[in-house]
Amino acid sequence: MKKKTAAALVVIAALGIAASGCSGNTRQGAEPAQNETGREENTEMNMKVQVGSSTFTAALEDNEAAAALVEMMRREPVTIEMRDYSGFEKVGSLGTSLPSDNTQTTTHAGDIVLYQGNQVVIFYGSNSWSYTRLGRIDDLSGWEEALGSGDVTVTFSVEE
Repeated sequence: MKKKTAAALVVIAALGIAASGCSGNTRQGAEPAQNETGREENTEMNMKVQVGSSTFTAALEDNEAAAALVEMMRREPVTIEMRDYSGFEKVGSLGTSLPSDNTQTTTHAGDIVLYQGNQVVIFYGSNSWSYTRLGRIDDLSGWEEALGSGDVTVTFSVEE
């Protein structure tokens, strides 16, 4: 009788271990799917870029600098006085530093980058330097005309 009871307990224990192992594997397998689904829902964040009376939409990068900029914009729109530099970009102080992960980059018209951690640069031409990418203007129609040849005031805000 003791042997039958012991055997039954071993079988029950083995089934319990197998069942908990299966449920653990099922849960682990489900977690990445939930994370992947979450990422797909948040694949792209946009911001509005207002230059004078012209408004453009920019797709934001998926990095710490862009996330920090979004947090600033959620509190209030970020307005920057930007000066023309060398006839291909506008540069302005952000007034604070953002996390940076500079890499050698060749920029093009519409690129928005962070320079030295505290300056935003928007391009209407091309340059090669070490920057952290923040975003890119989606549609460049009227971009160069809006920026003009002199200094400009640019307002960045979260697109809702």
